[in-house]
Amino acid sequence: MFVKQHLVKLAGLLLTSLVAWYLGCLFAVLIPKETITVPIAYLEDIVKKPVLKAPVPKRQKCDHWSPCSPGNYAYRILSGGGTGRLAKICFEDDLLISEEKGNVGRGINIAIVNYHSDEMVTFIKNAPEGSLLLMVTHDDGSTRLKDGAKKLVEELGSKEIQNMKFRSSWAFIAAKGFKLPDDIQKEKINHSDKNNRYGGWPAEIQIEGCIPRNLI
Repeated sequence: MFVKQHLVKLAGLLLTSLVAWYLGCLFAVLIPKETITVPIAYLEDIVKKPVLKAPVPKRQKCDHWSPCSPGNYAYRILSGGGTGRLAKICFEDDLLISEEKGNVGRGINIAIVNYHSDEMVTFIKNAPEGSLLLMVTHDDGSTRLKDGAKKLVEELGSKEIQNMKFRSSWAFIAAKGFKLPDDIQKEKINHSDKNNRYGGWPAEIQIEGCIPRNLI
């Protein structure tokens, strides 16, 4: 009885193996070789292809995100923030006032650019006609700011100079002897309050833009 059962199992195993071999041969005949090899080759090509990396963005003048149009000057004015972040004034990629230059002072920092030429002047007491004036605060610019100075800056177009408070962050650009376009950033202010980023100092602010070269 045991031998009979063993023979039956062996016969079943042989039959199963025979059917599997037959089906394998049948599929090999019916399915073209290209159907199997093409997808595999395609997958191999995908693995071999190098990974494309986005190109590093080109640095623009004064660290703008996008370049100014031809015939325009680039500017960027950044106020100080706390004790470790000093004010900066950049014009046409030239840092007129910065920590690197070592010419940042407590109060209102002013850079005057002669609009008639490429000459960069960090400070001129009496700005000539046809000049750009770029101003920015570091630490506190209000305590020693006299009414006469406020009025002079106000006449240049400032709408915030009269609102200056202790340690207000302020940035401003103006023109003497000609008019700046209405659609550029000219002024921004941020006052010290209980939500200060740097303890007793408010967060730094910045204005930037492009100025046409042919305004005069």
